[in-house]
Amino acid sequence: MNLIEQVRKERPLIHHLTNQVVMNFTANGLLSFGGSPIMAKEPSEIRNIVGIAKGVLINIGAMAEKDLKAMIIAGQTANERGIPVVLDPVGVGASHFRKQIIQILLEEISFTAIKGNAGEMAHLVAIEWETKGVDAIGNNSSKLAEIAQLVAEKYNTLAVVTGEIDMIYHNGKLKENSTGHEYLTRITGAGCLLGSIITACLTAQAEKLDAAYKAVQFYGLAAEKAAQRSDVKGTGTFLPAFIDELGK
Repeated sequence: MNLIEQVRKERPLIHHLTNQVVMNFTANGLLSFGGSPIMAKEPSEIRNIVGIAKGVLINIGAMAEKDLKAMIIAGQTANERGIPVVLDPVGVGASHFRKQIIQILLEEISFTAIKGNAGEMAHLVAIEWETKGVDAIGNNSSKLAEIAQLVAEKYNTLAVVTGEIDMIYHNGKLKENSTGHEYLTRITGAGCLLGSIITACLTAQAEKLDAAYKAVQFYGLAAEKAAQRSDVKGTGTFLPAFIDELGK
């Protein structure tokens, strides 16, 4: 049984503390892929929810200060239970607020993996990188590999730097992935859903580097297959086709 089949057999419950812009897309994408999403935000129930989950994704895309408590409880409970907890530091360099929030989260929680674009991940290790809002500009593959390694080593985690070529680094080993399609850069939530699928794959009985690589590779291949379909004419028709392909 390969890793994707294992995830689909287990249908792991993934608790998302994510942004409202992408909730529907993320939930439907993970369901199609083979996971099971839950998106509780009330701090008083977080320990109960994480108590039955197999993994946790924390995404700061559109968070408010009131969301921080739930994120910390979720991450720390995941640490106590020994289940994967993944951080997506969306747009971390865009504002002082986001920088403060990420610093607190990194101090309070031990993350299994951190996933972000080049600009977001570069910020975590104080490397200058051009960004526009929450998007990164530029794609120097050797620099991306360096950023992945620095993030992984600084935070004792697995690092996934997304881009035209994705870099996945853990415990001294680097894997590169080149699957994907430009449509992923023209829809909102593509990176957020990838974080969800990485979290689901990290619940499988596999080496972390391999699990994350398989998640990223599969995700990109699904995008390629969707874009090649005759019924896909642009990003609007790509979205449902992509959800379809994630389930194949």
